[in-house]
Amino acid sequence: VQLQASGGGLVQAGGSLRLSCAASGTILNINDMDWYREAPGKQRELVAGITATGSTNYADSVKGRFTISRDNGKNTVFLEMNSLKPEDTAVYYCKAEIRTSYLYAPYWLWGQGTQVTVSS
Repeated sequence: VQLQASGGGLVQAGGSLRLSCAASGTILNINDMDWYREAPGKQRELVAGITATGSTNYADSVKGRFTISRDNGKNTVFLEMNSLKPEDTAVYYCKAEIRTSYLYAPYWLWGQGTQVTVSS
């Protein structure tokens, strides 16, 4: 099982980007799915999370600008980022709690990062 993130890039301040993260492989179900980010010299921080039933939570710094959503049929989580600021520049990572079988407990899996750069 792997998570593949995409959608990062370079954008001017005030612009928008949409990140995607798709899980592939033998998957029974996925519980929580999260987006984290790590800026140079800073600790990785939670940006947004969404449960299997659609409940969401956001970091205060992105509330009102970012929207997390998911497509359970495609095992994919999205992060719509609007009104981007230079301080949003970071490598963005997705994380998902995945269950592959009723025989095994679910486990957390990280995707590879995708770079988001916001120019002023």
